[in-house]
Amino acid sequence: MSKRKSSAINGNPPKRIKPVAEDSSVDSDQDDPLPGNQVQCSGEGVGDAGIVESITLKNFMCHSLLGPFAFGPNVNFVVGNNGSGKSAVLTALIVALGGKAQATNRGSSLKGFVKEGESSADVSVTLRNKGRDAYKPEVYGTAITIDLRITREGMRTYKLKSRSGQIVSTKKEELIAILDNFNIQVNNPVSVLTQEMSKYFLHSKGEGDKYKFFMKATQLEQMREDFVYIKTTKHVTEDKVGQHSECLKDLKRKYHEKEDRYKSLASLDEMHTKLEELRKQMAWALVMELEKELEPMKQKLQIDRKSTEKYDEKVEEWKNKVEQAEMKYRQIQEQLEGITQQVHELQPKCAELKAEAQRCNTNLKSSEVTVHRCNANLKDLQRDKAQLSLRINDLKLSISQTTGVESQARAERMEQIKAELESLSHQTSTLCQQIDQYQNASSRVKEEQEKMRREHITLQNTLAASKRDLRNMESSRTNRLRRFGEHMPALLNAIEEAHRRGEFKHKPRGPLGHLINLRDPEMALAVEVCLKGQLQAFICDNHDDERVLQGLMARVLQRRPTIITSQFLPYVHDTRRRAVNHPQYPSVLQALEIEDPVVANCLIDQRGIECILLIKNRTEARRVMQGARPPQNCAQAFSVEGDQIFTNRVYTADQNRANFLSRDVEEEIRHLTREIENNQAQEARFQQQMTRLDEEIRQNETLLRRAQREQKTAEENARKLQRELTDLQNVEEPQSEDLKPLEEDLEEIVTKISSKRAEYDNARTQMAELKASYEKAEQEYKQHKERISTIAEEADPVKEELNKTDQDLMKCKHHKKHYEEKRSAHLQTIQALETNVTSKEQAIETSVAKATEISSERLEVRRTARSLDSEINRLKVKITTQQEQQGDREEVVRQYQEALGNYKSMAQQVKNLNTFIRCLETVMTERLQVYAELRRFLSARCKYYFNSMLAQRGYTGSMTFDHKNETLSISVQPGQGNKADLSDMRSLSGGERSFSTVCFVLSLWAITEAPFRCLDEFDVYMDMVNRRISMDMMLKVADGQRYRQFIFLTPQSMGNLPVSKIIRILRLKDPDRGQNNTERNENDD
Repeated sequence: MSKRKSSAINGNPPKRIKPVAEDSSVDSDQDDPLPGNQVQCSGEGVGDAGIVESITLKNFMCHSLLGPFAFGPNVNFVVGNNGSGKSAVLTALIVALGGKAQATNRGSSLKGFVKEGESSADVSVTLRNKGRDAYKPEVYGTAITIDLRITREGMRTYKLKSRSGQIVSTKKEELIAILDNFNIQVNNPVSVLTQEMSKYFLHSKGEGDKYKFFMKATQLEQMREDFVYIKTTKHVTEDKVGQHSECLKDLKRKYHEKEDRYKSLASLDEMHTKLEELRKQMAWALVMELEKELEPMKQKLQIDRKSTEKYDEKVEEWKNKVEQAEMKYRQIQEQLEGITQQVHELQPKCAELKAEAQRCNTNLKSSEVTVHRCNANLKDLQRDKAQLSLRINDLKLSISQTTGVESQARAERMEQIKAELESLSHQTSTLCQQIDQYQNASSRVKEEQEKMRREHITLQNTLAASKRDLRNMESSRTNRLRRFGEHMPALLNAIEEAHRRGEFKHKPRGPLGHLINLRDPEMALAVEVCLKGQLQAFICDNHDDERVLQGLMARVLQRRPTIITSQFLPYVHDTRRRAVNHPQYPSVLQALEIEDPVVANCLIDQRGIECILLIKNRTEARRVMQGARPPQNCAQAFSVEGDQIFTNRVYTADQNRANFLSRDVEEEIRHLTREIENNQAQEARFQQQMTRLDEEIRQNETLLRRAQREQKTAEENARKLQRELTDLQNVEEPQSEDLKPLEEDLEEIVTKISSKRAEYDNARTQMAELKASYEKAEQEYKQHKERISTIAEEADPVKEELNKTDQDLMKCKHHKKHYEEKRSAHLQTIQALETNVTSKEQAIETSVAKATEISSERLEVRRTARSLDSEINRLKVKITTQQEQQGDREEVVRQYQEALGNYKSMAQQVKNLNTFIRCLETVMTERLQVYAELRRFLSARCKYYFNSMLAQRGYTGSMTFDHKNETLSISVQPGQGNKADLSDMRSLSGGERSFSTVCFVLSLWAITEAPFRCLDEFDVYMDMVNRRISMDMMLKVADGQRYRQFIFLTPQSMGNLPVSKIIRILRLKDPDRGQNNTERNENDD
């Protein structure tokens, strides 16, 4: 691939070119043809053109002065410890020969190569310029010196000198021409492999990186870039052909114009005759066109007059229906007003009865308190009397007793009382358990009743909402806005009126659900669940408009919808970068037809509808969203059932039909009717269950009260027995005392009891009278209230009938207005047609009169007036032009010949360019085939040389090229083994991997061309055995290629190199940061 003598296939290297698409093929060890023998160099001489003779560095990187280094023509080793300047020499060579700073992996910009504290850095490189490939030897002589200066600001200047030191050029273009002539590629890693690139390539695990390395080393990538450049050139040429074609049309038009002028010299009289004939035809053609226009107008006028009767019938029909509906509406309204009047008349009487019942109840409560107080006082007096009588009796008994019989009787009584107390204790315990059971049962039933009551309330709310939706849906038959609320039309009318008065800066939009349409009606539920509250929302441009809209809503609506404030834009947001774009399923934005960009922008901002997919099948939606790779930019998806699917969860919709976006109104009405019937049936079942639960609660409370009474009785008996037992236990020996005071107290208590009993009887009598009065007043109030309720219930169906009649009336008025407007428009159309027909007839009469003046005989003309007028104008122009130029005949002839020549010249250019494009396509096809063949052949040679290099160490390996995926797979088996046991290079040791990499590089050397090759620390990871074998292999390659120069940079001493005339070792001193580094040359022969 060079102009040099080599083993390459092509004799001339391609220059700087662009890549093209290549064919897809995979090379394998079995399919690639291998060359029979390795091609050897044909000369024993040294390199003559393009090799590096010397290099000098000054103030470069951290070195004040390095060099000059005199390189040998074949093998050169630059030896030195780390920091001695080996990599600096290679970096200077790359930069001096036009390489970028990034390519050196030593800095990001050129100014980083200037030594600290210095203003500039200088690099001088001398290239040999001998032999048949010398570049301008008569100008430069036998050597070309390239002086590079890098300033602290990063500026780079060149001086290209001849052997004598004379400056020949300072342009970089000249340097590029020299490098192209010598085939020097400092950016090609095969020509110059830096330390960082060597490490990267050595540790690279990517098969794509190895393939790119191969393509760049063999300049196949440069050829591919050439093909793209040629293809671009072809497109540019095609564009130029298009431009020339347009120019050719203009030239052809000019040529025809000149030709017409040329021919018109001999046809002026003929043109006058023809012009007169065309004028006659033109006059009658205008008449005929007017007559043709008049005929359909008369036919349409006749048809429209006949259809007027239909509009009159329709208007009369709906007028009668409006009158009937108004009469019915007034009748029902009068009936409702009568019911309302009855209710108003009964209301005062009801209030009076209620006040009377409350007054009687207050008196009754006061009387009950008096009765309870008297009863309590009477019981206290009786208890005191009993205790005092018992005390007197006990005293009398104790005085009268003279024996111990009483003590024995008392002991027996105490035993009897204890037995009775134990029995009462068991009875009380049993009653407590029963009370707990009854209370628990009652609590459970009450909880169940409360739960059912809540469910009943929810059901009632649902039923009311369904009835309201049904009314709105029935109203939406004529006005779709009523789906969003029965007062929504009134709100929009108020907004329109306020906008006309100038209260809004920008008219609000809403409700949003009314301003969108579905492309697929099946997705109505999915879109409605997705948008939710946004369907009833309104949009305002600013907060002032929002406040005005809130005031309107407060006056018209009971429940205010959401108001969104966002700036109005005249265009829809550009969502191409963030929107989901699925090939099968649309987004919500794509599924909606939105005419207003303000509405579209609001839904994009508030809900992100461009990032939500609509997928009809729920299973498919889960597969798409929760698969391994969900769609890009997709936040969520909705199924046709309204299910919401995320990448990690799914939510089921809480509704099963669309309320606002459904288009089938009748189906929705039927659905709502069935739903209301089901809810009413369920409400009846709730009533039955509530009645059953109430009965259970009453039974439990009855049993509970009975058990509590028994418990109370048992506890009272127990307390009495306990007191008796205590009294018996505390009985003392009787003492004589005076009974007279006790008997006096007893008489006083008896007197008080008689007085209090009389008071208690009077209070009970008064309470009974007040209770009877209260019950009578309460009964009258309830009867009056039930009467009002009955009358009010009678008004409900009347109200519903009134609403229905009102809707029918509005519908009839709408139809009546519709047909009146259509009839009015129809009459206006007829009037306009009559005017047009009259005007057209007058125009025809005028046109016939003018045509008769021009030609008395009517002519039958088949051509249109427009074509005749065009020809007349063109003919007039020709005649005028001919008359103006008739005397200058030579000028007309000259212009005609000039236009003809220009036209033919441009036509020939277009033809030549088309021929060039066809030839270019043919050549490109052939070259692409050759490119594919060359790539296949180079791949085969590279594999052959790679296996040959590995065999010198006893290794086996394989290389697999995949040109379609642009990968290169290398497998190596150290030592002898089965080829099936080949391992990837990643499994090799560091030394084995380095040796395999050297073999790969040497195989690339064998199939590529360059005047010199540089390797920096190629053996850094090798052991001694691999280093020796690799060195022997490279020296053997160098010995076989005496016409090339090899420069190896290594920290090794290289003391064990064989003695050879072709080897030169340059040893660098150890780094001394305080002083300038110097070098010393050793020529080992």
